[in-house]
Amino acid sequence: MEWITHSETALDSVARAVAARLGSRRKVALYGEPGAGKTAFVRAFCRHLGVQDRPSSPTFSLINVYRYPDAGQEALVHHIDLYRLGRLEEALDIGLEDVLDDPWFCFIEWPELIEPLLPADTARLYVDMPDPGTHRFVLRLGDQGPKAV
Repeated sequence: MEWITHSETALDSVARAVAARLGSRRKVALYGEPGAGKTAFVRAFCRHLGVQDRPSSPTFSLINVYRYPDAGQEALVHHIDLYRLGRLEEALDIGLEDVLDDPWFCFIEWPELIEPLLPADTARLYVDMPDPGTHRFVLRLGDQGPKAV
């Protein structure tokens, strides 16, 4: 599936469409250059879920956690940015395996380093800017593996 947007407010409809297509999948790998719109997409997805906080880039914290209500219970969204990591061992040191095994949503920016650890049903969202002010989102589900767009 592919979506084109021309404003950040249009991301809400992309987030709803992606959520509908994820089914029971909860892990989403986000691919794209800096500034392509990965964090903006996570913000829109969190709005869709009902997260009250405003998600921000976890570039320095590595993992941000957001809470939202789900069927009367508290649920979590993990937002991970692996850009600053250089080795797979560093990802393991921050507890990544636990996050990949839990039942919560998890959005991973710069996932190339941890490809071998991603669950087989990980959704992959490719984000790019074909023109200034235009964002393109391409969703690949399951074990289709990483592919450039």
